[in-house]
Amino acid sequence: MDPGYRSPLVDLFRRGEAPRDVRLLAASGALAPRAHEQLALLVLLTDDADALVSAQAAATIENLPRPALEAFLAREDVPEEMRECLAARGFAPGAVAAEDASEPLIDTLAEAPEAPEDGDKPEETRVLSSLPITDRLKLAMKGTREQRAQLIRDSNRMVASAVLSSPKLTESEIEAFAKMANVSEDVLRVIAANRGWLKNYGVVIGLARNPKTPPAVSMQLLHRLNERDTKMLSTDRNVPEALRLAARKLALKKLG
Repeated sequence: MDPGYRSPLVDLFRRGEAPRDVRLLAASGALAPRAHEQLALLVLLTDDADALVSAQAAATIENLPRPALEAFLAREDVPEEMRECLAARGFAPGAVAAEDASEPLIDTLAEAPEAPEDGDKPEETRVLSSLPITDRLKLAMKGTREQRAQLIRDSNRMVASAVLSSPKLTESEIEAFAKMANVSEDVLRVIAANRGWLKNYGVVIGLARNPKTPPAVSMQLLHRLNERDTKMLSTDRNVPEALRLAARKLALKKLG
């Protein structure tokens, strides 16, 4: 059942990449930093092939506070698919729309587990990476800035996606992630696909100059660069040759 809402975390569930224990956690209402994602995951999981997961998701929906849910459904930014799915379960938009949807409708996610404050120290980094995936997911959404900087490099795609879905995430963090050469290509693709993040020129140039960014992505960003940065990219030996040559042609064209 398509809830009509997209985010890095929701998309991983849609593609069937979430393991059973994580799906069960999400079906209980956890792992959702905002109301939109919480409802999207619950609607999605009501159709899960695992009977326990689908039953848990359905039970969680039934236990949502009705006034809060109906006020949320009255918001203009709620996808029609989501409204239809919940209407089939007896929930209709309320008379007054909720002003804020930055928090989940119910918070079944416990406080983030204790973990190192500074993920850049080798010993503390090992401790953080050794945590169970459910704890790393919690920290990705509710942890500190330093923990997000470490978890964005996590080998598990779900953890990195949870970081990119965190309500605590700032624009300066996205800019820093775009420049990291030790994050996965998936992370860079997700950042490049977000139109809101691409409004930040620092994110655009960070992706363009990042040697880890897939050429198909960085090539599409060339036209967004100013003349100075295009010229610098044309001589940057760290980026793929195809991108460097394309930047050189564009720089010459701008000069002409």
